[in-house]
Amino acid sequence: MATRYYLYGIFPAPGPKAVSVTGLDDQPVEAWTLDGFTFLYSPACQKRYLASRYNLLAHEKVLESAMQQGFHTLLPLQFGLTVSSWEQVKEDLITPYCEMLTQLFQRLDGCREVSVKVMWDAATELEMLMTENDDLRHQRDQLEGTQLSMDQVIQIGQQIEAALQERQESIADQFRHALAPLAKDAIENDPMTDAMIFNVAYLIPWEAEPAFSRALDEVDAAFGDRLRVRYNNFTAPYNFAQLQ
Repeated sequence: MATRYYLYGIFPAPGPKAVSVTGLDDQPVEAWTLDGFTFLYSPACQKRYLASRYNLLAHEKVLESAMQQGFHTLLPLQFGLTVSSWEQVKEDLITPYCEMLTQLFQRLDGCREVSVKVMWDAATELEMLMTENDDLRHQRDQLEGTQLSMDQVIQIGQQIEAALQERQESIADQFRHALAPLAKDAIENDPMTDAMIFNVAYLIPWEAEPAFSRALDEVDAAFGDRLRVRYNNFTAPYNFAQLQ
């Protein structure tokens, strides 16, 4: 069987020589430098890799291990990427995208990606909305014990939905206003669940993370127990390492 390599990420040369964890299939992780780019790789024991939690974590741990060693500037590669030769890497990636890869390294130099996800309880927020908005509460109460036309029911439902969306956007804006000044860039992603109302990746200077974390804690504290916030301050920059 011909040798194949599983690729994890790209670093500016010289990059890391090895990492402290094993890769997929418990294979040793090594480095290969090609035209000024250093690739972390391990022997690929499978032609295709299932995107299981175990495999995804193994992929992430390799990159995190390199980052923990101080190699902060990297371009993470998509999960499951295997190649048959370094000539293939040169032909398919480095030659056509060398300038773009270099520009991405310059953009990411000295920066880290962090992610903020905010969840709420829609039922609780709806009750708070009804308490604060007499007109909407009256219209909702009309739905109980009153013969309304279908158009009336739809209209009331749309007004309540619009008010909830406005409430959601108001909360998201408070996070945006608190965090955006500390970031070089931000990418808003689609919510991953119905309860998630804010899902943003930020690109921040490495040394700005403590200030960013404090700002996040302050805006979170302003909402008391209304929200659940998930903050990841150590992740490979997938959102900001996209080849256009």
